[in-house]
Amino acid sequence: MTPQLQQAIRLLQLSTVELQTEIQEALESNPMLEENAEEHDNASDDARLNANQKESSDDTPSEFEVKDSSAEIQSEAMPADLPVDSSWEDTYDYSQSSTPSSHTASDDNMRDYENKSASTGTLNDHLIWQMQLTPFSDIDTTIASSIIDSISEDGYLTTSVEDIWSQLKDELEIDLDEVEAVLHRIQNFDPPGVGARDLQESLKIQLDQLDHSQFEWHEEATILLDQHFNLLANRDFNLLMRRMKLSEDKLRDVIKLIHTLNPRPGSQIATATPEYIIPDVYVRKEKDKWVVSLNAETTPKLNINSLYAGLIQRADKSADNTYMQSQLQEARWLIKSLQSRNDTLMKVAKCIVERQKAFLEHGEEAMKALVLHDVAEEVGMHESTISRITNKKYMHTPRGIFELKYFFSSHVSTASGGECSSTAIRALIKKLIAAEEAKKPLSDSKIAKILSEQGINVARRTVAKYRDAMTIPPSNERKRLA
Repeated sequence: MTPQLQQAIRLLQLSTVELQTEIQEALESNPMLEENAEEHDNASDDARLNANQKESSDDTPSEFEVKDSSAEIQSEAMPADLPVDSSWEDTYDYSQSSTPSSHTASDDNMRDYENKSASTGTLNDHLIWQMQLTPFSDIDTTIASSIIDSISEDGYLTTSVEDIWSQLKDELEIDLDEVEAVLHRIQNFDPPGVGARDLQESLKIQLDQLDHSQFEWHEEATILLDQHFNLLANRDFNLLMRRMKLSEDKLRDVIKLIHTLNPRPGSQIATATPEYIIPDVYVRKEKDKWVVSLNAETTPKLNINSLYAGLIQRADKSADNTYMQSQLQEARWLIKSLQSRNDTLMKVAKCIVERQKAFLEHGEEAMKALVLHDVAEEVGMHESTISRITNKKYMHTPRGIFELKYFFSSHVSTASGGECSSTAIRALIKKLIAAEEAKKPLSDSKIAKILSEQGINVARRTVAKYRDAMTIPPSNERKRLA
């Protein structure tokens, strides 16, 4: 497989952000490439390039095709000589105000501020920063550092106090009570509930840090967490009402207060820079027809720089001339690879939209079963090509932004002999659970029975698998007061 074909396959599976980085690197390294917003028609420049590059053009294939043992990529024939009729000045507007010296200090400061604002620290960094602001002694600082190192990203202490003490006692000559004392001080750090050894302790710490006078059921919530936590975890509300001597309405208010607490206190501290999704394809409805279009902003328009291309001499075998010819060939292959990528993406996107019109019209419950083989057969490509082009590519629809792979799902047989997609079944399960009675949530077996009555043959284990995939807890954990 030639390097050019390998490059074409690799470009297929790049995300939009990765592709933009790849193109920017190519623009910086290859003088033959330039980014141009619009094409210009200049026959004289075209003729000059064709005359100078006739020899090298003979070796350029007119049809782009990639084949390997598991993939096949094809695009329509493309001309060997690409447009080179734009000039440097057409692309870059050089004015006195655009010189490097014109960048003001305020612009640089603003960029620095944005970069700092975008960066996020870990929970460990956040706790160490607070430790440094706390008047600890040298010994307590060492103990606090060991405790903070043992706190997970969720905010819980993952090492017992005894183990931390056994690691430090010989070096610092300290008692177990001193480690406990330092832990209690760290448990007053931000975020509330951090440093707890289990969920019960974390909730109690958070509740204790609330203003008692601002919450009517604070005392009852404290008693519930301290004395009846297991009953709450098992959702034994009837026994809870008897033990705490509360009516159902009052117990509901107490539990509502506890639900305002965070079971994962460490999650309040962002640990990663957010990733933004840029759609590759737009889908919209025009005159009762679904129209598919590429996002032009994701792929800059590239062409050959006529100024440098015109400097190449036909019969010159010098090192400089050979280098320029090589760069020109690479530029042509990159442009062809990008064109092939766009063509393939459009074909696949149109096929998906055609197959999933019901989803666009009515939502998830109308999603049709679709596999890679179906699309590959319709567009005349290999399944691995479809897998590559749908990887990390996103489609903007009136119903939201979805990865192209979202539209593919296996099927389940229906009683009438038809097919129902797994995505539609998950949507039905979610709808049934959302409408269930709070005190008597639907079991997986009951959901399977309801679906069977609707003509969808699905086993209880399948329902459980789909429910877990949607991070919906089982029925015993969904039980709640109405």
